[in-house]
Amino acid sequence: MRGGAMASLRCCFALVMVLLCGSQPAAAAASQLQDRPTMVALQRELMVVDWDPNNPSSYCSWCGVTCAGPNQTVEAVDLPRHNLRGSISSISELSSLKRLDLSGNSFHGSIPSSFGNLAMLEFLDLSMNKFESWIPSSLGRIRNLKSLNLSNNFLWGEIPDELKKLERLQELQISGNNLSGSIPAWVGSLTDLRVFSAYENNLVGVIPDNLGSVSQLEVLNLHSNLLEGAIPESVFMSGKLQVLVLTVNRLNGSLPASVGNCKGLSSLRIGNNRLVGSIPASIGNVSSLTYFEADSNHLSGEIVPEFAQCSNLTLLNLASNGFTGTIPEKLGELKNLQEFIVSDNGLTGELPKSILRCRNLSKLDLSYNRFKGSLPADLCNMSRLQFLLLDHNSISGEIPRGIGNCARLLELQMGRNYLTGNIPPEIGKIKNLQIALNLSFNHLRGPLPQELGRLDKLVSLDVSNNQLSGDIPSELKGMLSLIEVNFSDNQLTGQIPIFGPFQKSPRSSFSGNKDLCGDPLDFNCGDYSSSVAGYDDHRKVSYKIILAVVGSGLSVFTTVSVVASLFMLREKQEMDGKDTMVAGEVVVTPPHITAGNVFIESLKQAIDFDGAVKATLKNSNKVSNGTFSTTYKVAMPSGLVLSVKKLKSVDRTVVHHQNKMIRELERLGNLCHANLMRPIGYAIYEDVALLLHHYMPNGTLAQLLRNKIGTEFEPDWPRRLSIAIGVAEGLAYLHHIAIIHLDISSGNIFLDANFNALIGEIEISKLLDPSKGPASISAVAGSFGYIPPEYAYTMRVTVPGNVYSFGVVLLEIVTSRLPVDEVFGEGMDLVKWVHNASGRGEFLEQMMDARLSAVTFAWRKQMVAVLKVAMLCTEDTPAKRPKMKQVVEMLLEAKEDQM
Repeated sequence: MRGGAMASLRCCFALVMVLLCGSQPAAAAASQLQDRPTMVALQRELMVVDWDPNNPSSYCSWCGVTCAGPNQTVEAVDLPRHNLRGSISSISELSSLKRLDLSGNSFHGSIPSSFGNLAMLEFLDLSMNKFESWIPSSLGRIRNLKSLNLSNNFLWGEIPDELKKLERLQELQISGNNLSGSIPAWVGSLTDLRVFSAYENNLVGVIPDNLGSVSQLEVLNLHSNLLEGAIPESVFMSGKLQVLVLTVNRLNGSLPASVGNCKGLSSLRIGNNRLVGSIPASIGNVSSLTYFEADSNHLSGEIVPEFAQCSNLTLLNLASNGFTGTIPEKLGELKNLQEFIVSDNGLTGELPKSILRCRNLSKLDLSYNRFKGSLPADLCNMSRLQFLLLDHNSISGEIPRGIGNCARLLELQMGRNYLTGNIPPEIGKIKNLQIALNLSFNHLRGPLPQELGRLDKLVSLDVSNNQLSGDIPSELKGMLSLIEVNFSDNQLTGQIPIFGPFQKSPRSSFSGNKDLCGDPLDFNCGDYSSSVAGYDDHRKVSYKIILAVVGSGLSVFTTVSVVASLFMLREKQEMDGKDTMVAGEVVVTPPHITAGNVFIESLKQAIDFDGAVKATLKNSNKVSNGTFSTTYKVAMPSGLVLSVKKLKSVDRTVVHHQNKMIRELERLGNLCHANLMRPIGYAIYEDVALLLHHYMPNGTLAQLLRNKIGTEFEPDWPRRLSIAIGVAEGLAYLHHIAIIHLDISSGNIFLDANFNALIGEIEISKLLDPSKGPASISAVAGSFGYIPPEYAYTMRVTVPGNVYSFGVVLLEIVTSRLPVDEVFGEGMDLVKWVHNASGRGEFLEQMMDARLSAVTFAWRKQMVAVLKVAMLCTEDTPAKRPKMKQVVEMLLEAKEDQM
């Protein structure tokens, strides 16, 4: 993916074509082109779009092909994500080949054993294809091979012993297959090995006890196998390990104390095994530790205070073990800690007040332990706290009134404790509370505060099994998002308010209150017919629609709009500060650039950082203003036109996390897929980061769909289908490499000069705050109309959520309609409008844009197929939605069906 990263980019401009692919001197045609027959045969077999069949002698100028020497021998073929299929065995005739990248295509059958003849090959990537059968043993003859990636295919059988001859191997990646057998001992003898990834297979046996003892091992990922035995100490022997992932196996034994040798270890994940013993105190030596997950094991002893020495620790998950004792006071020194999860252990003592000093904490899970004592008055001084889970403990005393200061809380669990006193009305101040408020099985008394009615986003309310008295306040009808309620086993009296979520609940939700009456209980409260009309009117409004549209969309939209407005104001002030007057004219002085890089060597001379910065200080160059960035069109003196995104920093992120941001930018720059809008460089100054991209002359998909509606409309279904497939393939690739997009919408799908689709705003949150881990990204993201309904109460971006958003894009493509429009009716959006077609007595075909579906029968059939895919993607239940890989296959089938 490194040297051949540019091979997958489309050759859009003549200038870029020259820069990316190069041009060959005329004299080259006269020389002996020894690889021409092979390349001609390969072009006929694979039919690569960017290869010109009319000029076979120019194969060295084909995109993805690198040649060298007077005979123009092929040294590299880089064709990732080109949707290729066919035979590739002829590649073995390219005797000078050093690099071969065919990842992310549709090749199937066996990996050609003739590849073993490529004696000069150093890099081989066949990942993300459909290769089956076993790994050919002939690959062991490629003695110069440094990187071998066969991940995500359908390979089976054992790892061949012949690969032990690859003594120069630095990266061995065979994950996501059906491989069986054990990990060979010779893997530990590869002295140059840096990366060994074999996760998601059926490997058995033990981890070799020499793994890492002589190698330069930096990454070891073996999760989701059937491995047994202990974690060998040799893994930590070299001290160079950076990532260790062993989750979901059957490992036993304890975590070796030698883990302290690896000061550069950032991620240690050993959850879901059978490990025993205590955490070694040497863990405090791992100064770079960011993620530590050891949940669902049989670990015991006390939580070691040495964790406090891991100043970068972001996630500490020790749930579902046998830890005892108290939480160390020193853990309050972890200023970067975001998630602290110790649920389901045997921890005791007072509620750990020290942990309140962790100002960045977003999740505190102390549930299912034996904590006692009262809740501290300053419980909510943690301004970022989103999840507070204290249920199933022995906490006593009253709920402090300061609970209302937990303004960002999404979930509050305090059930199964010994809490007393009244429910403080200040809980009504927690306007973001959405997932649950659980105060059940305590000793709370007094009336229900009417202020609970302000929690209009709350989905689940449980106050059962207390001694609450008085009426259920009518103000609770303001809780428009409620789905689950439980008032049972209290001393409540009077009539249950006429409110849809109450009457739709089972009787058990109100039982155990002897003086409570009304629907859904069987006890009548007399004549209350005057309220029936109001009840019937209310039933016309679906609270589930409010949950999906208002609860998720409006709150997110409002939050983002406020943040965006603040950044726009700061941006204007920033520009005003840069202007000076010279000879009566305003001259913009670009600020000092502290860091910058261009990832493509051939473009470095064509890009002027100062010019890019200066252009972004002028409003006349602004193209769009998005949720997380502002985009400018910038022309370089060289003639190259760029699209420059100015990131909107939060809390001086660029200043405080510049090194992490640069690493993240460079990682994004290495993403290799034809349908991803990845940066070609960056520039950083003050508290601003600029991302440099190729300019997309055809704008966005949203602009294409909107501008084509009206008199200028031209039938373009094949183009729309091609765009849909491209976006699906790009999103499938992101999910494969564990990136979840925060804002899939037609406005974030860009179109190049050939109308090829590129997904923009990739993993933008990691740039806005690189200190955050993927487990702690909040779901304050997404565009109105594309946000899946479950985000309203989970507030977590997910893979199924991405699939839903893509389904909305598909509906736009097929119907030519906006995601949210008044024409659908009150409480309706595009998804519900399509899904409810049969209820209105309409056929699915009537949902499609007739100006397209009426052109040809073939188009109509394809559109129906795509519409059905869109409906699968926008299912209410996340588990029912297909994976993006399946979506790609269904769309390709729709495209191939012309009859």
